[in-house]
Amino acid sequence: MFPMDFGTGSTSSSFPSSTFGYTYDVFLSFRGKDTRNNFVGHLYTALANKGIYTFKDDEKLQRGTIIKSELFKAIEESRFAVVILSIDYASSSWCLIELAKIIECMKKTGLTVLPVFHEVDPSDVRHLEGVFEEAFAEHSVRFEDKIGEVNNWRDALVKVANIAGWDLRNRSEAPVIEEIVRKIYGQLNSIYSNVHENCVGLDSRVTEIKYSYLGIGLEDVRFIGIWGMGGMGKTALARVLHQRIHYLFDASSFIRNIREESCKNGLISLQKQLLDDILIESNIRIRDIQCGINMIKDRLHKKKVLIILDDVNQPEQLEALAGKRDWFGPGSRIIITTRNQRLLITHDMTEAEIYKVKKLKDYEALKLFSREVFKKDYPPEDFRELSANVIHYASGLPLALKFWVLA
Repeated sequence: MFPMDFGTGSTSSSFPSSTFGYTYDVFLSFRGKDTRNNFVGHLYTALANKGIYTFKDDEKLQRGTIIKSELFKAIEESRFAVVILSIDYASSSWCLIELAKIIECMKKTGLTVLPVFHEVDPSDVRHLEGVFEEAFAEHSVRFEDKIGEVNNWRDALVKVANIAGWDLRNRSEAPVIEEIVRKIYGQLNSIYSNVHENCVGLDSRVTEIKYSYLGIGLEDVRFIGIWGMGGMGKTALARVLHQRIHYLFDASSFIRNIREESCKNGLISLQKQLLDDILIESNIRIRDIQCGINMIKDRLHKKKVLIILDDVNQPEQLEALAGKRDWFGPGSRIIITTRNQRLLITHDMTEAEIYKVKKLKDYEALKLFSREVFKKDYPPEDFRELSANVIHYASGLPLALKFWVLA
């Protein structure tokens, strides 16, 4: 491995304050035929086992214009990009398109890039020699009318190759994977520790849910609802809960923004994501929604799982993903965030299983606003009246306070 001074657009302290807006912790960029069934598969499993949300472009996506935007969105919403540079990586225009976007995000959003040199000489990549020179010679002919884009790909590859990373030529995979996971996990812990310090009021609410609703250690299967209007911090609560308790379960899945994703990609894609996360498999085929339901019941009914279904707004979403308690093994916990209390009640949940997210108290709202604006717990004397007005208009909603900060 090269020296451990990894390339990044910024340090962890410069991640944006909208921390929970990240969908993925890690984006994996790789050439499928070179690495999918060995190194990438093992790395993905190791990351998932540590509760690290990872985007792996498997057979999930059929190539096309829409998919390009989906990939770009996944890169933009990731904290880390692990780029596995293999023999045929540069021969794929899709890999190079991804890579150019990764470099763009490294510069603009602070995406941390970690390169892995898989059976290739890092010097060949840096200087575009051997198979890399041949690949770009072919691209220059094939895309002669887009030579500017080809040059952008070339620059991106050279930039990534000059970031310190891992050289697999003389090392076995297992210790390298362990080092990568340890590096990412350590930085994520640091990020979330810093973030939670600024999430005023979050700890007390997380603690209340953990000890009054979850019943950790009991063998029953529980559905827990987190209910509140938009902007109350439901997703933030669920994300912190996952970070703190996921290791207590055999496997976990956090399916984010179901309201939007079900409209855009359909329920089958969400069923596949759930099964992918829990089973750590990438070749799952689901013919229709009922097939997905049967597969979830058959494959998960003996597993102790933690599943978080974020922003549910339709009954059919719950019916497709977590229809009944007996779908899951003893000790499982299914956490559902929603704006619709009736949705939870009609899904056979009692009021005792539904946590109503409380607005921030005035002193909490003032502290949150002051930390965001003034970087301390209370506003300066000259800004106290203005701050009080902001707190009044925000009405205890964390998202509204964020809006005032950005405005």
